[in-house]
Amino acid sequence: MSTSFSSAHRLYVKSLYRRMLKNELDWVVRRDIWRGRAMMIRAEFERNRDVTEPRALAQILEKAELHLASKLHPDPYIPPSMPGGTKWERNIPPTIAPLYDHTAAVHH
Repeated sequence: MSTSFSSAHRLYVKSLYRRMLKNELDWVVRRDIWRGRAMMIRAEFERNRDVTEPRALAQILEKAELHLASKLHPDPYIPPSMPGGTKWERNIPPTIAPLYDHTAAVHH
């Protein structure tokens, strides 16, 4: 069965799936436990894969967004070197340009 969903819809569903996986990883540190939860999330997405009616699909996606919003981690994991991480912009290398341009200064 071929569906005619737009690429924007596909990107939205992929984004929702990834956000749900990342949120579960924020709650569960151990990968062996997280993998089971990831498989349950995947099963939920697969269960609704064949829904083609736009209103039913909008209702399913809205329910998923509300579920995700209600279970967001209060202190999500941020990789240290990413913006907001503990090492973000720590020990920035010095600039290559000279701090004082000796050639432009007039000596008196």
